[in-house]
Amino acid sequence: MDNIKIIANNKKAYHDYFIEEKYEAGIELAGTEVKSLRQGRVNLKDSWCNIVGGELFVNAMHISPYDHGNIWSKDPMRVRRLLMHKREINKIFGLLQQKGYSLIPLSVYFKGSIVKLELGLCKGKKLYDKRDAAAQQSAKRDIERAMKEQNR
Repeated sequence: MDNIKIIANNKKAYHDYFIEEKYEAGIELAGTEVKSLRQGRVNLKDSWCNIVGGELFVNAMHISPYDHGNIWSKDPMRVRRLLMHKREINKIFGLLQQKGYSLIPLSVYFKGSIVKLELGLCKGKKLYDKRDAAAQQSAKRDIERAMKEQNR
């Protein structure tokens, strides 16, 4: 069993998109960025991925500078390369060509001592889909509350 420690989740992605498939990718980081991740200082809120020249990149992922870093600390918003097998990237590229699909980071976590990024192949939700999801979640919460009261 791998030792998995979740650093950050992208809750906004689950609200704004239907997640069709999930993928795991490694991420190319500098040393001070890894130390900052160990402190949990990452924001995935508006981040997204794209494929350029057969390579996968994550954009707008903010990793705060390490407190005890030096003058060579990296830009917090820099574009970072993701590490996946070529055939997986090609498969994702084919799926992204279809209308309405996006590649969105869902979470960042340590798998052992290695930083991994969970990517979701997503389709955007319309406003009425978001309202429906909120209504279902509210109904589920009410049912759980009623069951809890009944079991007392």
